[in-house]
Amino acid sequence: MTSKCAWCGVLIIALSVTLAVPAKAQGFPFPSGPIEGVPGGLIVAGVLVTAAALIVITVVVVHYSKKRAITGCVISGESGMTVTDEKDKHLYMLSGNTTGVKPGDRMKLQGKKVKQKGPDKTLVWEARLVSKNYGACSP
Repeated sequence: MTSKCAWCGVLIIALSVTLAVPAKAQGFPFPSGPIEGVPGGLIVAGVLVTAAALIVITVVVVHYSKKRAITGCVISGESGMTVTDEKDKHLYMLSGNTTGVKPGDRMKLQGKKVKQKGPDKTLVWEARLVSKNYGACSP
């Protein structure tokens, strides 16, 4: 777990504990006026904190749902090994931990896509490990 993610978790827990207010019985079926003992500003603050927490959770979920594995045939070339993703048909240069990567085999590689800052904008896949070797590529 990264320190950024841990910091968000601590913040959410701290805000939840701070804003916890015991519920009081009002009337049946709904209270007819303002909630006794709770100022209106505290209710608005609670709603805003809840909305902010939902936004943070949504951002974290979207961030971690990004592509984490690639499957395709590994090819050895002049500038290194490449893999063509079977899903999006993009060609990626391989970097990172390429131990166990065999040119000519269809493999599933865990890692992440790296954005290049150079003028060529070549797509790069930074491999962490080989999660599955499916054997030789079919022609």
